[in-house]
Amino acid sequence: MAPALGHPRLHLRRTDSTNERARRLAEAGAPHGALVTAGEQTAGRGRQGRTWTAPPGRALLLSLVLRVEDPALIPLQAGVAVAETVGDAARIKWPNDVLVEGRKVAGILVEGRPREGWAVLGIGLNVAVRPEDFPPALREAAGTLDRAPEDLDPTLHHLLDTLERWVDADQEAVIAAWRERDALEGQPVAWSEGSGKAVGIDDAGRLLVGTSSGTIALEAGEVHLRRLGA
Repeated sequence: MAPALGHPRLHLRRTDSTNERARRLAEAGAPHGALVTAGEQTAGRGRQGRTWTAPPGRALLLSLVLRVEDPALIPLQAGVAVAETVGDAARIKWPNDVLVEGRKVAGILVEGRPREGWAVLGIGLNVAVRPEDFPPALREAAGTLDRAPEDLDPTLHHLLDTLERWVDADQEAVIAAWRERDALEGQPVAWSEGSGKAVGIDDAGRLLVGTSSGTIALEAGEVHLRRLGA
């Protein structure tokens, strides 16, 4: 039986990127479940080259080495686990954001080398970030759980327990749980090549969009989505 997620753990007071550190550990043979956490990141990153910033000691900044048979499911499993950790109000905005009342409280980034049998799951969760900590440009879109800094470790342990359960879940259960928290279903969306209305995800986790020419399925890596008017 695979060891519990979070062991061994490397905690860094300050680092460039927990994902980068976890990638190095994975390449060196770190086991499934190895965890890197940090109090502060200087080069945290999100999807498509975006950055992830958080004030020191107020957000969960973590990356896990995962050695699983189907890494394609990891973003969906992580989305469900993070949302469940956040609470009943959490919704998942395809492909990798967790929202509360329309504000982003968590981001997810999965990187890796499937042919070598490993992936790195990076999660940033605004546990104790204060509204005034956000840069002015993000204050309308970013959210926080509004907890205290001492809640970081309990939230981490809850998240790891929840992740372990969902990483072991079958695809049908993961898809069903994801659909229950879908933030985009029924919403107008646009991307670089068109626009339409989000109508859910298919059994492979692709976003389904109804357009004037029919329903299409979008891959997570090929588009940048936004709500119309956002």
